[in-house]
Amino acid sequence: MRITKKVFTDLAIWMMGFGMLVGVAFPFIIILMGVPAEITLNVLFFAMCITAGLIVGVVNIVLAKKVVGKRLKKLTDRMCHVENHINTVLKTDDFNCTPENCYIDVDSEDVLGDNAKAFNSLVDTLSVSLKTEIAIRRYTEMLTSHLNINDLANRALQQLVSISKANAGAILIDMSGALNLLTSTGIVMPETLTDNPFINDVLRNEKRANIKLPADINLDGVIAEFRPKEVIVEPIKYKQVPLGVILLSSVEEFPAETHSSLDLFSQSLALALNNALTHDQTQKLAAIDPLTNIYNRRFGLIRLHEEYIRAVRHQSGLGVMMIDIDDFKIINDTFGHCVGDKVVYHIAKVIRSAIREGDIVMRYGGEEFICVITGASLEDTNKVAEKIHRMVKDSVIKHGHQTIKSTISIGLTSYPEHDASNEQDLIEYADKALYTAKDMGKDKVITYN
Repeated sequence: MRITKKVFTDLAIWMMGFGMLVGVAFPFIIILMGVPAEITLNVLFFAMCITAGLIVGVVNIVLAKKVVGKRLKKLTDRMCHVENHINTVLKTDDFNCTPENCYIDVDSEDVLGDNAKAFNSLVDTLSVSLKTEIAIRRYTEMLTSHLNINDLANRALQQLVSISKANAGAILIDMSGALNLLTSTGIVMPETLTDNPFINDVLRNEKRANIKLPADINLDGVIAEFRPKEVIVEPIKYKQVPLGVILLSSVEEFPAETHSSLDLFSQSLALALNNALTHDQTQKLAAIDPLTNIYNRRFGLIRLHEEYIRAVRHQSGLGVMMIDIDDFKIINDTFGHCVGDKVVYHIAKVIRSAIREGDIVMRYGGEEFICVITGASLEDTNKVAEKIHRMVKDSVIKHGHQTIKSTISIGLTSYPEHDASNEQDLIEYADKALYTAKDMGKDKVITYN
């Protein structure tokens, strides 16, 4: 029953009132015990009993404030302390609420002790929740700063292993219906993961799989540098579309917070992976000529500039060829533009097959190509040019029942045999050599002189 808005004031009123009631009733009670009425039924004795009752009430309220109020004050202080920590988290991403500075001592086995235990448990839960939120926030910030898919996967796996306290892990991504390994750590033969039926089932079913392994059993395909006790395979899904999987393995069972928060980390990674894949696809679309599937002029010239700078810095060779399809207008006029496109595609494919993986070929114009041979001298470049020239001449293009043959003219140069102040000089030299080849009757390889 509340009298005022203050609990201890109410308690004081009730205790003092009860003390006065006891003081009034006491003289009558002791009469029943045989004390003469003339002693108890007088004003002085009543006053003394009432005063004693008030004193007991006051002492009780003082003791209540000292014993109970002290604990309630400490609870209030700790709550304010935790609140300050939460406010700090919002500004600094640093939550440092330890048992020493946030817990309440459990020093009684009653409702106050139960309150202390409940408060400490709440602090633990809040601590785990906020630390998880901080980790996810930092993890997401890290993911959004990377658009290169390999860099993204490496950094993501490092943080996932650290946050989950895993001993090994891997990230695999679905590329055209097949799993590809992006990155791994702590796994001896990570390439075997792509064919593991258990992992492929997780990708297909889009549901997390969790395996706790007995000491005498190994998971096929997960050949780690230790004997795992628990393995988690988490699907990575973006808008319900499976992109890949996260694999984490530990020598101990994963803590409960890892299981509860892994889907949040997976969602953040899914968004970042989708952005990286989109960026990668956009970059390829921006760099690749759609007809020939080789570099377009803009991106090819950027790559030529990079290779020229590298050649100058390391004093290495750099061969440049300008290649033109002979009589291409006649081919277009005779067979039509569709066949002309087919010829362009065919010759680009032949050039690509004749050069090394690190060399560059770009579509410079309608029927013109530039080929860049890294580390090549003038003699090396000439050998590659003759090879391309011969391969094109020996090849044929079929169109229905027709067989079309074409030839090319090539002009070439090489740095440093031909001094150049920039890569545009090399293009100009190769172009002049190409015009010489055209003037000499086409179907030739000419070195710039």
